Amino acid sequence: MIKLIARKEFTEMLRDGRFRLAAAIVLVLLLASLLMGGQHYRELKRQHELAQAETREQWLRQPAKNPHSAAHYGVYAFKPRMLPSMLDRGIDSFVGQSVWLEAHKQNEFKYRPAQDSTAVQRFGELTASTVLQLLIPLLIILLSFSTFAGEREQGTLRQLISVGVRQSDLVWGKALGVSGALGLLLLPATIIGVSALLLASGGALPGASLSRLAWMSIGYLLYFGLFIGLSLTVSARASSAQMALVLLLGFWVINGVIAPRAVADIGRRLYPTPSAFSFQQTIDREMQSGPDGHDSADKRTTALRERVLKQYGVDRVEALPINFAGLSLQESEEHGNLIFDRHYGDLWSRFEQQNRLKWWTGLLAPMMAMQSFSMGLAGTDMFHHQDFAAAAESYRRMLIRKMNDDLTYNAVQKDFSYQAQPDLWQTVDEFRYQAPSTRIALIRQRTSLAILATWCLTSLGVAILFARRMKVD
Repeated sequence: MIKLIARKEFTEMLRDGRFRLAAAIVLVLLLASLLMGGQHYRELKRQHELAQAETREQWLRQPAKNPHSAAHYGVYAFKPRMLPSMLDRGIDSFVGQSVWLEAHKQNEFKYRPAQDSTAVQRFGELTASTVLQLLIPLLIILLSFSTFAGEREQGTLRQLISVGVRQSDLVWGKALGVSGALGLLLLPATIIGVSALLLASGGALPGASLSRLAWMSIGYLLYFGLFIGLSLTVSARASSAQMALVLLLGFWVINGVIAPRAVADIGRRLYPTPSAFSFQQTIDREMQSGPDGHDSADKRTTALRERVLKQYGVDRVEALPINFAGLSLQESEEHGNLIFDRHYGDLWSRFEQQNRLKWWTGLLAPMMAMQSFSMGLAGTDMFHHQDFAAAAESYRRMLIRKMNDDLTYNAVQKDFSYQAQPDLWQTVDEFRYQAPSTRIALIRQRTSLAILATWCLTSLGVAILFARRMKVD
């Protein structure tokens, strides 16, 4: 019986001209977003690889110079894009793509496309995730809002019940019918998407990307399932098909348009973050004067000099068997690192609190959970950005320490007139970043996945419950 009901629903939807038109529009937008996402990914990957190779070559081509000058010359670190990011760009357009690693500073990320975009452009950015999270649920609503309410108005629902069709069979049959019609839309999109992924990856999908894409697919299937269940629930409960459509469209607007903006504003109000200007001002002030304003750079240098002279048993800097300038520079770096760790740690903590708010808001608006899950598996969420930033900062500290150590132990009595030879630059390994594994990404997103699964199962269960209690006339 379930199979017959599903076939009937599927056939009626295919015959509906409104469905064919809506499905065609959504399919075109989805295919366009996939193709543009693949092109964007390939171009950005090419640019990053060229830029990373160039910055490495520039570092190695440095002539003989003082190591501290080389530390200020620095290098750029470019954040690699993961293959699933062609489906969901997440926050990458807002947080930047590269960072300059130099002495004394933990710089902010540069090249944020959102800075050069208008508000309308940022709102209307067409990506596969936008189509999947907004337009597919809208299509599901248009497909299924009248499944029960429409048949009740036409009088066919009473006939079905009178011949012994169980209400639970009706729910499963109609859900499968809607799923079948949706599958006709998603199947060609999936084929095009896989082709775009293969083209972007050079013909072979890495195992890590495959596992991430598989989990993203599971998340989206749960997301679509909850909208099917919700639509059936409302259709079974509403007094008319028109009322069911109004209620479902209201939920769609709240879930996809109002909730994301409201959650972002509430998060900023509950867990405010400083502006980039004030953040940098605070760090600069503490670098000079210390957290309490009474630990100036001069006082720290004097205390270090006295400690080092006592350690080596001499009474003047010129008698030291090391270069005090190099040691002082590294001490300044260590002082700065403590300040960076404290302030950036607090900043990351605020972002984490905002993300947790977004996760739990998914209990009311499932798109919040879907967004988090999608970005997390695509490698474009705040966690992945923070992980890259930490890796880049660790590399910066290693590079600066190596330069200061060379000045400390090889420039005795020479100070800044000392020049290191180019072979020193070769001792600094090239920066390479390894993104977190799929397992780590899933652990981070387990709350979002659980919320999506809860929504899906609950909506289908409530649909069955309401179908059993619904009026047939």
